[in-house]
Amino acid sequence: MIVFDGVSVTYDGADAPVLRDIDISIDEGELCVVVGPTGCGKTTLLRTVNGLVPHFTGGTVEGRVVVDGRATADHRPRDLADVVGFVVQDPTSGFVASEVEEELAYSMESLGLAADVMRRRVEETLDLLGLTALRGRALASLSGGEAQRVAIGAALTANPRVLVLDEPTSALDPGAAEDVLAAVHRLVHDLGITVLMAEHRLERVVSYADRVLTLDHGTAIVGDPAERLATSPLAPPVVRLGRAVGWSPVPTSVRDARRLATDLRAEIASVPAHRPGSTGEPRSRALVLDARDLVVRRGSTAAIVGVDFAVRDGDQVALMGRNGSGKSSLLWALQGSHERASGSVDVGGVDPQSLPAPERRRRVGLVPQEPADLLYLDTVGAECRQADAECMAEPGTCRGLLDRFVTGVDDAIHPRDLSEGQRLALVLAIVLTSTPEVILLDEPTRGLDHVAKGELAAVLAELVATDGCAVVVATHDVEFAAEFSDRVVVLAEGEIVTDGPSLEVLSASPMFAPQVAKVMAPLSLLTVDGVIAARSLCGGASP
Repeated sequence: MIVFDGVSVTYDGADAPVLRDIDISIDEGELCVVVGPTGCGKTTLLRTVNGLVPHFTGGTVEGRVVVDGRATADHRPRDLADVVGFVVQDPTSGFVASEVEEELAYSMESLGLAADVMRRRVEETLDLLGLTALRGRALASLSGGEAQRVAIGAALTANPRVLVLDEPTSALDPGAAEDVLAAVHRLVHDLGITVLMAEHRLERVVSYADRVLTLDHGTAIVGDPAERLATSPLAPPVVRLGRAVGWSPVPTSVRDARRLATDLRAEIASVPAHRPGSTGEPRSRALVLDARDLVVRRGSTAAIVGVDFAVRDGDQVALMGRNGSGKSSLLWALQGSHERASGSVDVGGVDPQSLPAPERRRRVGLVPQEPADLLYLDTVGAECRQADAECMAEPGTCRGLLDRFVTGVDDAIHPRDLSEGQRLALVLAIVLTSTPEVILLDEPTRGLDHVAKGELAAVLAELVATDGCAVVVATHDVEFAAEFSDRVVVLAEGEIVTDGPSLEVLSASPMFAPQVAKVMAPLSLLTVDGVIAARSLCGGASP
């Protein structure tokens, strides 16, 4: 169905190809997951499938990409619209209509389909992706996760034979992600649609994959998921757990790992500190942020309803909840840039809303869900130097943080030409350079690979330890929450429904439990490192 025949891609002005001599084929009815570090060329690979590269992006393509018998060199994206459905990393950038139902119908209108066919397909797609309640909503009013599902639906209504998805679950809560992936799985198995998907949250998608395509320094290798991930540094937690305890072949799903872990659970259960219900001691530190009775409205809708929220010096808080629960609205209200209907916010005796913007950012730094909104200079180097100057930091501080998150980003490149993950890493570096008293991050792991997320967690831990910062991260990434946080707050319908230690909240939640917690239940363990530490206490071998 998809054939890459000696494909190399070089962008104008680049010193080296992004992709080099790709020779692979993807069969009809196959779900293939593309894996690779941030900025390795995954999005470029996907865009060659419908001709966006080079017809839209420019650059030079050597070799041939053939989709369902059509060479993309001879067919522009519009000529492939009936064969390839494409969902970009930032779904809102691809919207053309103003309401959900209109967006779902747009691709079919472009193909000239009959009205009765369009109506039927819209209804089927609304049901398939759980969008019925959103059908009349304005696209501008959707949360990030809702927009992602609408974008996938808009691609599906044209009944493509190939579906290309770039980070399709990055903005979705765990429940919504499962719904979307289950729908994609049905499309593959029931309708024979070929799916090519790039995704950093491998714990969500690997169990659905028929094959994994690994990109490394521009070259690609395709193979069985367990074989390809067995030695990869980007493997999901169940694979890393399998490597750590010596399982072969390594499992790629929680179900398989749990079957293998019977003896491991029994071994660790002998250590009292890791029996069910065990939790760490709560922190007791100075209050740095205190919000009382917060109410935030979006038009006639109450996004936050009477929330009390306090953060202490050194807290590392994961703010979780389904899409549309109010996480972003709460962060903006705490930072002070968006007005609140009522309530108070106190940071060091001052309401951030009353401060000039520069002083507000120094006290409460916020990385929004759309980080590109904070970029305004022409080069990466200029953005880094400006951040150092504004924060009176040692020259090179911002650039050093960026290099920890992602490597190989050229100072001379325009920020808008970066991948989504690289752009997010740049904004994280800019905001963290100022070491604000309170750091608020809204979905900071979108587009970041496992290694980059580990570096982000390490940098945040260093800031907490050395500067006494408090960090609040709104995230759907349960694995990052397990690695980073010591406290989890769960929102629903604009209200706090759970607030407690991470170990207690995550291990007890069927929705937000990380993979290791599911494998090791009823033991209270969240991470691979936690399992290794527990095993060493009872005399087990360590890797």
